[in-house]
Amino acid sequence: MTLLPGSNDPHRFGTEAFYAALGRAFVAMCAVVPFLFLIEVVDQGLAFGLDASAGIIPKRIDGLDGVFFSPFLHHGFDHLYSNSIPLILLGTFVLAAGARRFLWSTLLIIVVSGLGVWFTGSPNSVVVGASGVIFGYLGILLTRGIFERSWWNFAVFLLVGLLYGWQLVGVLPTDELISWQGHLFGLLGGVVAAILFRRRRHDPSRSESTFSTP
Repeated sequence: MTLLPGSNDPHRFGTEAFYAALGRAFVAMCAVVPFLFLIEVVDQGLAFGLDASAGIIPKRIDGLDGVFFSPFLHHGFDHLYSNSIPLILLGTFVLAAGARRFLWSTLLIIVVSGLGVWFTGSPNSVVVGASGVIFGYLGILLTRGIFERSWWNFAVFLLVGLLYGWQLVGVLPTDELISWQGHLFGLLGGVVAAILFRRRRHDPSRSESTFSTP
């Protein structure tokens, strides 16, 4: 039996490997959200006040550690609910491209988004939430669609844009009590991550067809 070239490529849309990778990524992201809810339950149930103690407090040294902790914290369950679906949806497609790329990209997004908030945010605010990471994943999908010529990444970006287009204005300055800085720098962090950790184009001349015997 002859396997078509690329049939086992998880990056190629429509292949069995692609759908398998997508399924595994979806299960993994669905496991992340209950973990975030558990943190919120513990925080509120035991009155730990994690938002104030582990969130980002801009321009204050004692609020700098929030760069790494804030994406796991939320201002109540309504805030967490609003982030859960886009986090699962976008995270699934980003993770499907590879666990290592996903982990390094997420870390870079957290750092860029968090430091952007710390340097530019109001020192009278405490910033928590995964929305910076969500906007980072948006940036990854958009940039991969362009640089890697991955049309399905670009299609997912457009789909999410249609579903959550009203949230995209969150990268612009606003008087509402949301961190537009986190959204903007998260998006920029996603763009940088997609470029730094992009998949190198495969040279077909160096590849061989895969064969298996019946």
